[in-house]
Amino acid sequence: MIRTGILLALLSAALFGASTPLAKLLLGAVDPWMMAGLLYLGAGIGLASVHLSREALRLPAVEAPLRRSDMPWLALVIVAGGILGPLLLMFGLSRTDAAGASLLLNLEGLATMGIAWVVFRENVDRRLLLGAFAILAGAILLSWQGQASFQWGALLIAGACLCWGIDNNLTRRLSSADPVRIAMLKGLVAGAVNLLLALLNGAVLPPAGILLAVGAVGFLGYGVSLVLFVLGLRHLGAARTGAYFSLAPFVGAVLAILMLGESLSAQVLIAGGLMGLGLWLHLSERHDHEHAHEAMEHEHRHTHDAHHQHEHGPEVPPSEPHTHRHRHAPLVHCHPHYPDLHHRHGHGRAH
Repeated sequence: MIRTGILLALLSAALFGASTPLAKLLLGAVDPWMMAGLLYLGAGIGLASVHLSREALRLPAVEAPLRRSDMPWLALVIVAGGILGPLLLMFGLSRTDAAGASLLLNLEGLATMGIAWVVFRENVDRRLLLGAFAILAGAILLSWQGQASFQWGALLIAGACLCWGIDNNLTRRLSSADPVRIAMLKGLVAGAVNLLLALLNGAVLPPAGILLAVGAVGFLGYGVSLVLFVLGLRHLGAARTGAYFSLAPFVGAVLAILMLGESLSAQVLIAGGLMGLGLWLHLSERHDHEHAHEAMEHEHRHTHDAHHQHEHGPEVPPSEPHTHRHRHAPLVHCHPHYPDLHHRHGHGRAH
């Protein structure tokens, strides 16, 4: 399951990373505020089509539904990650080059990890911290313009990363529910709000061809990427998923150089090397020790593995994977793990 989580996080990162230079390319024809709304609206409409098709085909539900208690967390996720994050990124992108902006997005993983560690008490070991400092050093180098000044564009992108760091940690609380529905609602609501604000601010809709291109970028780079990210959160927790998501900026930077013909400066090379070192430290981490599971009850998609040995009533379908509310008995064992849905325990100094 750890390998599955890592693969999901890396695929999510690759899709989001590719969206940055593509959005930069389209910004010449679209207002930044309008772009922020259209990207998420494209994600929401695309995922709504997937959701409605699933219902029309009467495919069995294998994901837990969103409950009323999830709604306050979803609202905060939409505001932080769906409205403020993309808005700051688009205005930042309009003030800086796509390659540097793509690498600066490594700060999202750093913000996610820091919030997970300090606020939500996820375990973060020395290797992850060293990787985080390497990424931060690269981000500072990219932002620095000499004579004690920083690019405004870089600061706006850093603000977007902070918003997404908050978003990622709050989304972890929702990660047991249907990821398509989470991403769909986030896209539709956040996209509609930013689109309305852009229109009120005097922006105009782009031509149909540009509109479709932005929608496609939003569907893949924000919608499908978010679905994969939520699934990664289930297996890895917020800090590690954010760490693996650090691949996104490298995908974006490479595509920016290839597609937009941007120069590969020494500053970008050194910063990319520092951030690459940080990513390698994150990817090479291993976490393995004896740990205790306390009794708990929750609902999510699962198969009957070592953590799911429970009885079923007649209302539960026999096929797997399936979803229903179930109870975990106390358990003590040892295996490689990350702080996923079932491993959010405390650690001693040895871990």
